[in-house]
Amino acid sequence: MQVRPINAQTWLGAFNINQAIEVTAGTRVLYVSGQTSNDANGAPMHPGDLAAQFKLAWKNLVEVLAAADMKPGNIVRLNLYTTDVEGFMAKANELVPMFANAGCKPVSTLLGVTRLFEPSIMIEIEATAVA
Repeated sequence: MQVRPINAQTWLGAFNINQAIEVTAGTRVLYVSGQTSNDANGAPMHPGDLAAQFKLAWKNLVEVLAAADMKPGNIVRLNLYTTDVEGFMAKANELVPMFANAGCKPVSTLLGVTRLFEPSIMIEIEATAVA
């Protein structure tokens, strides 16, 4: 598989994301449902703590990737849904390195939503990975 980042502008680099990614010669595509800060039994964790919720959602996403024999570096699209865009942006310096240090430099969209499936959930991470 070959991945070619395409960046007509460079400002998104501050968030460790690309404007576009071209994938050639990939043989598998994994579409991952939104991952949240739920424990193994589905109970929501860390109410009111966006950073802790992001960390657990990221951990859950990495576990799904591992189950498919993939790693964070295989992620080409990472969409973030949050009920608190301002809170996410305030914590971006803490949160972005989690995926950046794992080798993930995706295309991404940050979406503000009024509510997620569980009222205490503040962030959901959806991914597409290729291998």
